[in-house]
Amino acid sequence: MSGRTGGRDERDRRSQRPGLARRRDGPAAGRPEGLLRGRYRTPTLGIVLVVTLLAFEQMAVGTVMPVTARELDGLALYAWGFSATLIASVLALVLAGGWSDRSGPVRPLMTGLATFVAGLAVAGAAPAMWVFVLGRAVQGFGSGLAMVPLYVLIARVYPESLRPRVFAALSAAWVLPSLLGPALGGAVAEHAGWRWVFLGMIPLVVPPAVMLVPALRRVRSSAGTAPAERDTARLMAAVMAAAGAAVLLYVLDHPRWVLLPVGAAAVAALGYALVRLLPAGTLRMRRGLPSVVLTRGLLAGAFFGTDAFIPLALTSLHGFTPTQAGVVLMVASLGWSAASQYQGRSNRPRPFLVLAGAGFVTAGVVAVAVTAQLPGWWTAPAWILGGIGMGLAVGSLSVLLLELSPEGRQGVNSSSLQIADMLGSSLVIGLAGAVVTGFGADRLRPGLAVAGALAAAIAALGMLAALRLTASKEAG
Repeated sequence: MSGRTGGRDERDRRSQRPGLARRRDGPAAGRPEGLLRGRYRTPTLGIVLVVTLLAFEQMAVGTVMPVTARELDGLALYAWGFSATLIASVLALVLAGGWSDRSGPVRPLMTGLATFVAGLAVAGAAPAMWVFVLGRAVQGFGSGLAMVPLYVLIARVYPESLRPRVFAALSAAWVLPSLLGPALGGAVAEHAGWRWVFLGMIPLVVPPAVMLVPALRRVRSSAGTAPAERDTARLMAAVMAAAGAAVLLYVLDHPRWVLLPVGAAAVAALGYALVRLLPAGTLRMRRGLPSVVLTRGLLAGAFFGTDAFIPLALTSLHGFTPTQAGVVLMVASLGWSAASQYQGRSNRPRPFLVLAGAGFVTAGVVAVAVTAQLPGWWTAPAWILGGIGMGLAVGSLSVLLLELSPEGRQGVNSSSLQIADMLGSSLVIGLAGAVVTGFGADRLRPGLAVAGALAAAIAALGMLAALRLTASKEAG
């Protein structure tokens, strides 16, 4: 399908949606719209700043965690500084989905930001490691609670023509934290103390929250279609998913025969929960919305499962410094941002962009699996392919999700997309880590090769799921 045909289809869809014309900016219907023009300027800046702050916290914490664990004498709880955030985020994503559909995005978004700030305060003032872990859990709960209503806000404030550009802006919001977050967090920890990495962010949350108030006031609530008992069932499933993921990651980190039944039980709990948390038919690659969610999880798992082990390969096999290995990851981030900007302005059909992105991710993962075995900088241009693929696919999948979601299901479906993204990344990283650990440090090269083949197979499944995207309306 050509770009011209895709543009005509999009105009046809927009013409069938009542009230959309009233949301256009400017007196002339044909006038190009912009994210930083008219009433879209303030909410765009607020959304981008919120995402930037959440991303910075996520990128900087890895740098300060070793210092924090040493000072609080909490090395035994080191991994829980990350796992607690994951578990709390999954619970919050589910809670935020139903809440946003019932009441609109205002209350869950502001509650999420306030909870995130409370978590920063608890972690920054922690007198012991267990308190720090508690603060990290509160941060994860707050960030998960805030992210879903941001998607709903985008759906309610922006016309369809601008949504690709909004998601391109969100991708760009990750670039600066990805480039500067680890280094800046390390500098703050070294010169001011690790506590200020958390406490120093608290006043920075206020400006974007204030910017979002006018847009939030204009957003009406919608009558959600899900009854309260269904929300309770989803929350219980989220508890099972979070617990199953945490136990499975522990078993993958500590591979022993005695833990095999525990791992099997965790997989069963996780599968049971995902059937209830994701759109019906997701695990069967059903066409439409289920495949949108599944594609997002598979591509995120393949990309981040590869990304996590590139520094290990470069520093251990080829003598790169950590800074040099970071440059390779930085190049991929720049490719992601550039491709995301392209998809934000492209007239190509969204399924085409997702499929192209999945192809780039697959090619990038395969190229890295090969070049990581070779000396030199070959991994850098190889991993640009992966970044380009994610830039094309992630924003386009978000746009498709909102197109396929009726107003009363935007929150629940957005939470499903982000759950798939989060669990896909975490579980593939854990599985790849178990493969590398199983081969051992003296056989790192074949271990990385097998882990790369695993990530490539998952990316190929993502390509297959991308073939099953449709433009039909589904409630999920």
